[in-house]
Amino acid sequence: MNMYDIIEKKKHGQSLTYDEIGYFIKGYTDGTIPDYQASALMMAIYFKGMDYRETVDLTLHMRDSGDVVDLSGIEGIKVDKHSTGGVGDKTSLVLSPMLASCGLKVAKMSGRALGHTGGTIDKLEAIKGFRVELSPEEFMNIVNNTGIAIIAQSGEIAPADKKLYALRDVTATVDNLSLIASSIMSKKLAGGSDIICLDVKTGSGAFMQTVEDSKALAKAMVDVGNGAGKKVSAIISDMDQPLGYAVGNSTELHEVVNSLKGNGPEDLMEVVYTLGSCILTDSGIAGNDVEARKMMEETISSGKALEKFCEFISAQGGDTQFVNDLSLLPLGEITKDIIAPSDGYISRIDCKQIGMASLASGAGRTVKEDPIDFSAGIIFNKKVGSSVKKGDVIAKIYSSDENKALAALARAEEAIEYSLEEPVRNPIIYGIVR
Repeated sequence: MNMYDIIEKKKHGQSLTYDEIGYFIKGYTDGTIPDYQASALMMAIYFKGMDYRETVDLTLHMRDSGDVVDLSGIEGIKVDKHSTGGVGDKTSLVLSPMLASCGLKVAKMSGRALGHTGGTIDKLEAIKGFRVELSPEEFMNIVNNTGIAIIAQSGEIAPADKKLYALRDVTATVDNLSLIASSIMSKKLAGGSDIICLDVKTGSGAFMQTVEDSKALAKAMVDVGNGAGKKVSAIISDMDQPLGYAVGNSTELHEVVNSLKGNGPEDLMEVVYTLGSCILTDSGIAGNDVEARKMMEETISSGKALEKFCEFISAQGGDTQFVNDLSLLPLGEITKDIIAPSDGYISRIDCKQIGMASLASGAGRTVKEDPIDFSAGIIFNKKVGSSVKKGDVIAKIYSSDENKALAALARAEEAIEYSLEEPVRNPIIYGIVR
């Protein structure tokens, strides 16, 4: 077997075998196959595509290129939810305690913020004492005892994907459905959960900016996950404006607590309930979506989800006093207001630019080593479709640095557009793939 023949075969649109794909992944990961040959194969795949079986095989080989988490020490049904990235997306922190209250086990590895998208791990690190790094034994004990643990990704999860993505990024071969689906699913399958629900974002703040492309990606990932022997579903949700009203770290934790107390924003809770319904029905705990939604609503109204959230935070060393006193999650002392310039309506919020404004305030990072200002971020008072009067405060920016606050203000002001006529609002959920 050699790379020349593999490239030649795919160049002519032929299907690669399981062993040929494995040969490539192993060789490229260990460095015996050079970048120029890997680039040639990626471009051949980009133009000629991969069939369903090839895509599943590629995903499995990338999954097996590194550590595959063994969750057999956790009793019960292990579930996970994955978002393709967004702004203000704190669904994991609201959904996980709800699912655990229904008897499921959430054993989750999450990422940090990078670029315009936020990271669950950064939000959790805003909590005093919270530990995002646990030994495998401690991780599984916490899940068994509380139903939830969320930790930073450790070890070598799908190193082939990390190396291939960096190559695709500089060779204009990112936007191919098979390559995107295998990239995402190789990491999710390595996480070891029984049931996975994917939140595929669509809009200005998403990787896929059209509904059609987002639905195609969702279907591809569900097909790959099911082909790999897992129960996988996906929802397509709006990311043309931030999810909820808060963007940042401490800012978003304020909204998480309020949501678990029954005061969550409509769009955030609709995404949470839709994801949870897929997971509860796939697990067999609920017979249908209506029953699943009632179960989740009861975890909020009874206070069980909030209690479970506190139990989870405490188990990982966090101080839970902030749940009853949000001032213990400080917001930046330097604030700037985004003011409505005239009467009318908010017609558009460029979601990606709001994410970049949050980054500029200090709440994000451009490289992995950048420090995070947990007190920085943005809290909106109004969203797309809201009526405004001249002088209304649309949003408030928080930071610990005057220059960063001003940079964030300039970026955020450019991201918001106004009109005299009330705009048509986007759906919160565009569809579900099962």
